[in-house]
Amino acid sequence: MPDAANRLATRTDPTAAPLVALCPGLRTALERAEYDADTLLAVLGPAAHAALGRSEPVPVRRAARAAGDLGTLIALFLLHDDVPVAAATAALAPVEIADAVAAGLLERDGETVRAALDLRPLDAGAGTRWIISDLDDSMRRRTLTEEHVLGVGHASLSLLRATPTDPAGTVLDLGTGCGVQAVHAASAAGAVTATDVNPRALALAAATCALNGLEVELLAGSWFEPVAGRRFDRIVANPPFVVGPARVEHTYRDSGLALDGASELVISTAPELLAPGGTAALLAAWVHRDGEDWRARVASWLPAHGVDAWVVQRDVADPALYVGTWLRDAGLDPREPEAQRRAETWLDVFETEDVTGIGFGFVYLRAIDGPTELLAEDLTHGFDDPLGPEATAYFERSAWLRAVAADPEVAWNARFLVPDATALERVALAGPDGWEPLVARVHRGDGPRWQHEVDEAGIALLAGMRPDGLALSDLTELLALAHGSGETAPEFASAVLALVTGLVRHGLVVPA
Repeated sequence: MPDAANRLATRTDPTAAPLVALCPGLRTALERAEYDADTLLAVLGPAAHAALGRSEPVPVRRAARAAGDLGTLIALFLLHDDVPVAAATAALAPVEIADAVAAGLLERDGETVRAALDLRPLDAGAGTRWIISDLDDSMRRRTLTEEHVLGVGHASLSLLRATPTDPAGTVLDLGTGCGVQAVHAASAAGAVTATDVNPRALALAAATCALNGLEVELLAGSWFEPVAGRRFDRIVANPPFVVGPARVEHTYRDSGLALDGASELVISTAPELLAPGGTAALLAAWVHRDGEDWRARVASWLPAHGVDAWVVQRDVADPALYVGTWLRDAGLDPREPEAQRRAETWLDVFETEDVTGIGFGFVYLRAIDGPTELLAEDLTHGFDDPLGPEATAYFERSAWLRAVAADPEVAWNARFLVPDATALERVALAGPDGWEPLVARVHRGDGPRWQHEVDEAGIALLAGMRPDGLALSDLTELLALAHGSGETAPEFASAVLALVTGLVRHGLVVPA
């Protein structure tokens, strides 16, 4: 891998080849010092580790003082402190300080060195991986350049947790940046291809891959152009989806397309590159306008045939808050004149385009042989479980529901299981005659914590579901008898089928 990465780095950014060549020795140093996610948490402790996430260096610095070589690496690459050359030499051996400076990993000032790049451990479920990126402003104030290569930010972490991890033959990471998604995908893929329009991003991604000993095909080019005509089993993308004017101030966030044009481009084009049964997990954003349903807007970006789409809106931001957040993300102080000028321009565009809010979330696509289907829904409540496994399960349930739509007997002949995570909740309010029932609902205690309201007939139906019990048709007949009817009326049967398919959609019950 180092030789292949070296060739790629030379094509994209000649200055990156020395950094790639440095990686074998650097990995030896990181492993010896136990610069990994678990040890970092153990050494810092929960409080200092949380302070690191809040960009508060003092608690981290105090906790790392007695950690030897690991403490030196923390000071260098996480706190961006100046470190004595002697300490850095010991911590980075067998890497020579002069080589690290020449490769652009460090900067030297007399008898001290400081990091010129961010290098941090990450465990996203497959053990520690090391990610190399440009320095951000988390510990020192700095304004980011146009070609800045973002590290492991909130958006990339969200996509890591939201990406399915079941095995996939070929994976495309569109707009790889520092390579974090590609490195994560490599744990479950036979082959990974990563693209980026920014040569510096590809160079740092090459170093990230070399440092982790991974073979990743890295291709330079805009959007899907480097992989035109190819098909992949999975596509992941954290594209420059920021909604705003048609300009590029920072390549990691700005697409050059107006408003949500980047999301439209990726969502509309990704299906063309999916192999049969392939899936895509995308971060995206879309504008909200008065009188326009955001669901219809996203739906208009999909082809009429061949896609099963699940769109999950996680948040809707006020335009002013949105602009301020992204100005700070670029290292700008909203109180400074330049930042205020940019904010005025940005908000003028939103006002002209009647933008009332900006939605953000995940778009999951699966290639199917049939008319396009779309479920777009809000998931703005909090939950801790990763969404990736849920996406895989959603598409499996969706395929079953398509079979039911084609032949309802599939459902009527089926037996069902109520998972252990599904619970029944009854809500009552105090009234003059005691507790008065208000609503009953079933909800999931795992995944995205879905919930559905149910009536007493629905509660009784779920109570009778067993993998080794009666088929749905028999349960429905018994339920009809219990409600005083000798036969199942078509309206009753239709209501039962609608309830069951709705619960299956969200995993509250599953076919046995």
